[in-house]
Amino acid sequence: MSGETDLNTLIAQMRPMLDPVPYVFCTFATKSMTELALCEPIGLFAETEGLTALLPVEQARDLGLAEAEWFRRITLTVHSSLDAVGLTAAVAAALADRGIPANVVAAYFHDHVFVPEERAEEAMSVLRHLAGDDQDASVIGSGGGRT
Repeated sequence: MSGETDLNTLIAQMRPMLDPVPYVFCTFATKSMTELALCEPIGLFAETEGLTALLPVEQARDLGLAEAEWFRRITLTVHSSLDAVGLTAAVAAALADRGIPANVVAAYFHDHVFVPEERAEEAMSVLRHLAGDDQDASVIGSGGGRT
């Protein structure tokens, strides 16, 4: 399996990037994955109760669901191995110490942390501090905020 497994290296090199797009976690009891794919989700997960979709706010708005809590995605840009141990726990603990909810999604190359939109900048600061880099972190694009 490719990717980094050493926890100290993962933390030091995680270089968090903040996506300017807000997202909404939605659940659908009657839609299929094929139907939801048309909504351009960044993630789909099948649960017993239905399908969970992570939708950009614009797509959620089209479905009448944009009033749910908005989240921002922070991508840990280090290529973490799916066999790596401890990165999710370290990130979640650092954010929990500040009272910031973290919904972590592990994909093949990177981990993605979804935090409430209004806490996104604070979460970035916490993660930069954890990585030992308290300077400005990268931001994917610009913007944010409800419109």
